[in-house]
Amino acid sequence: MDGHFEQARTLFLEGVAHYQAGRFSGAEQKFAAALALVPGRASVLTNLGAVRLKLGRAEEALAVLQEALRLEPGNAEALGHCATALAELGRLEEAVATFDRALAADDRPAAPWMLRGTALRELGRGEEAAASFRQALARGGDAELLGYYLASVQEAQPPARPPRQYVEALFDRYAGEFEQHLVQGLDYHAPRVLAQRLAAQQRTWEHALDLGCGTGLCGPLLRPLARRLTGIDLSAGMLEKAAALRVYDELRQADVVEFLAAGEGSFDLVVAADVFIYVGALDEVFAALARRMPSGGTFCFTVEESARQPLELRPSLRYAHSEGHVRELSQRHGFRIVHAERRPVRTEQRQPIPGLFLWMERT
Repeated sequence: MDGHFEQARTLFLEGVAHYQAGRFSGAEQKFAAALALVPGRASVLTNLGAVRLKLGRAEEALAVLQEALRLEPGNAEALGHCATALAELGRLEEAVATFDRALAADDRPAAPWMLRGTALRELGRGEEAAASFRQALARGGDAELLGYYLASVQEAQPPARPPRQYVEALFDRYAGEFEQHLVQGLDYHAPRVLAQRLAAQQRTWEHALDLGCGTGLCGPLLRPLARRLTGIDLSAGMLEKAAALRVYDELRQADVVEFLAAGEGSFDLVVAADVFIYVGALDEVFAALARRMPSGGTFCFTVEESARQPLELRPSLRYAHSEGHVRELSQRHGFRIVHAERRPVRTEQRQPIPGLFLWMERT
């Protein structure tokens, strides 16, 4: 038995090393092997649950974390991971209650406060969410990310841009189920709507840029319209999916604003479908496009429409832009609005999200 225990301990430590290095599949194998040798160890169950969360398997994570809590009901780490699993499964009220138990056991770490705030934000309990985010800040949490979260639930000037690491991590995690969720679950048709009006022009563009191309929903629609097609996205996971379509001449991993501001070359067609909701302020985008688009070039895009202010960060953590603001930007930077439509950009919780679809010409 002592030999089994020592072997299990070695496997556990190897699992921790894998976890810390980001090798989550290897970590899972080591933790599972340790448990097989010495079952019923709360620490191993907790780490196994944590790594299954990293692997995107919340249901399996929850099962082993609940087993850990049956052994040690006051284990703050297991409670925090258990709450995270519940939140990922959409069981938000249970998640908040479990985060409260975790924080009652140990309220020093910032992460449970931040994750509790996120669950409260998703429940529409903005004031409570803001209070939880402030607690996370006070405990040394990521100031940029927490400032972004706070702005989404408060009447305050929103940050001009979201944290880069937030957007990149969001879409890397989302890449595998992106198209099915967006098109089937949220009734999303922005690429088709934008491309149909382009196709009606019966024109061939020299070089088209799919700005924030994601998994490539626009790609097959733009390919017949342009001699050359480039896609740009921040997420490596999204670009991997886009590459599999084999419709792009070039794909680049880059921040949208940084790519436009720093690069050379011109584009006579630029399409941004449901991208600016994760960009924020558009002044730099318009200014850069004005430099990189020839006269007569076409720029078309969608935004969520704000009726409240020029730039709004919503509890969904998406930006919305007012029509007046977009029109002012276009005029200031040398674009003429050829056509504009008000129509939903998607549905969310069975409610249509008001949007603006715009087609512009570089003057």
